Amino acid sequence: MIRAVVFDVGGILVELTGVPIFQSWIGNRLTSEEVWRRWLTSPAVRAFEAGRVSPEVFADALIDEFDLPLGPREFLSAFESWPRRIMPGAAELVRRVDNRYIRATLCNTNVLHWPRFLYEMGLGQLFERHFASHLIGKIKPDREMFDHAIDALECDPSEILFIDDQPLNVESARQVGIRAFVAKDVRRAERVLNEFGVLVPADASRLD
Repeated sequence: MIRAVVFDVGGILVELTGVPIFQSWIGNRLTSEEVWRRWLTSPAVRAFEAGRVSPEVFADALIDEFDLPLGPREFLSAFESWPRRIMPGAAELVRRVDNRYIRATLCNTNVLHWPRFLYEMGLGQLFERHFASHLIGKIKPDREMFDHAIDALECDPSEILFIDDQPLNVESARQVGIRAFVAKDVRRAERVLNEFGVLVPADASRLD
């Protein structure tokens, strides 16, 4: 039985442009998968996306950590624009989640990207609950992030269906009993949701 349908944001609902830009800065010495794994475990990223440091401190630390060939101001200007747009079909997919289920986001994000997600891209109106790492002080793939969501949703872990684009996060969610699946785009996320029968037909989706 599913009671809550929970989405990661970047890579599923929102198109991100950061990986190829980051790869160019480091001379393409890492694959996209390696970049994501390094990003998720980076001390600089974790501190920033858990809301513990300012954008300026984050920029200085990340530049030092990866020996990036640019200054803090240039880095932050580029970084702020990494979320490009809401994915085609993403809003429609979220609206098709049946009213019986809680709709929520659970994402690693920050003070620069989160307002764009909520207001510019309209995610604030699509979900009943949001679990943003910089606001709750917890971050994926740490168990504490998932435990926080479980407690707040007042669900058994097995009653939560979670979709994320990063295998490391999905592995961690599964370790606490959440039904978690990797999906790299809207189409693959739709397949997972259809398998669990949580979607209403496209022409019957609710409007916000």
